[in-house]
Amino acid sequence: MSFFPGKDPQAGDAYSCEAIAQVIVPRTVDLGDFAVRRALPSARTRMVGPFIFFDHFGPAEFRAGNGLDVRPHPHIGLATVTYLFDGEIMHRDSLGTAAPIKPGEVNWMTAGRGIVHSERTGAEKRATGSPIHGLQMWVALPAANEEMEAAFAHHDTPEFPMIEENGKSVRVVVGSLYGAASPVTLR
Repeated sequence: MSFFPGKDPQAGDAYSCEAIAQVIVPRTVDLGDFAVRRALPSARTRMVGPFIFFDHFGPAEFRAGNGLDVRPHPHIGLATVTYLFDGEIMHRDSLGTAAPIKPGEVNWMTAGRGIVHSERTGAEKRATGSPIHGLQMWVALPAANEEMEAAFAHHDTPEFPMIEENGKSVRVVVGSLYGAASPVTLR
């Protein structure tokens, strides 16, 4: 996918396809009420830039009484970035954080020397049922930062700059683009 104007590559046309180094078909893991598709790592590609895992979950609809139940588990030496398209997840961690994440928001959790966290559907959403759809990307920390203090940051949708041009809109969620910068601090 690209934001640069151009035609899609045509199968069998070597010239238009030479820019494609590899097509990654994510493997799917069924977690009961929804599926997670993991594109990274793959057999031929362990990382893309700093990303060591790239997960896409949903879209799915939890029925009343059901929800996401990723119980407390540890992380070390990396960071996770969670972004939702739909639904809500309650994040809790060993730093004392208790924060819901909603569509368009970002949770950046730096594990560093260690953090324990859970991701669950909150009681209100569980009672009524709710959708879930999002991304979670796992970022390899530079070797010098692998033992840093754990940290958690939540960013609301209005914090992210929008770039609008030629009838198109782009939200800068992480990093910078055309002079606009995300408030997410890369640790």
